[in-house]
Amino acid sequence: MKYLNQEHGLSIRRACLAIAFSRSIYHYRPDTTKDDPVIDGLSKAVSRYPHYGFHKLFTLLRRQGHRWNHKRVHRIYCLLRPNFRRKGKRRLPTRNPEPLSVPAGINRCWPVDFMSDALVCGRRFRTFNILDDYNREALAIEVDLNLPASRVIRTIERTAVHRGYPERLRMDNGPEFISVALADWAETHQIHLEFIKPGKPTELLCRTI
Repeated sequence: MKYLNQEHGLSIRRACLAIAFSRSIYHYRPDTTKDDPVIDGLSKAVSRYPHYGFHKLFTLLRRQGHRWNHKRVHRIYCLLRPNFRRKGKRRLPTRNPEPLSVPAGINRCWPVDFMSDALVCGRRFRTFNILDDYNREALAIEVDLNLPASRVIRTIERTAVHRGYPERLRMDNGPEFISVALADWAETHQIHLEFIKPGKPTELLCRTI
């Protein structure tokens, strides 16, 4: 186009007609800043939940009040490439939790975790345990053969009826704890989810003074 315009002295209109090119396309200048809010929102969501895929991240953005079209978010998600296909053993993202310390009072931090055992018949069962990090009080123990994320939420809600909601929950990277359901519930009640480093189970219950 510039060759026809500069070398042959043709106007932009005649040059576009000569090569059957639309003038609107020639004059089009894309707005490179219109996707900045989406990029910023996706980056913050990925930094907080690095294990989430596109669908979980899109649900999180919708829960935060953003109404971006899923095709637009997916396009930017693919350009950012926050997640890469893993080969071999799946490794959890590196976390940098806050240093462990004794809370100043009750309901500041509740460590939660699962334990398992087996019946005489060999059938295994699990227990979901809630402690208060301030005085090491056992707040609840839920026992069942299966304890999905919905049961975890109900147990915490039942405990909070007479105890009050905690400021944060400290937990490992189990599937029940990284679920969208628990993240939604924590966001609604303004509870911070604090994950320990992968492979460091002692960080869940140990405290420093």
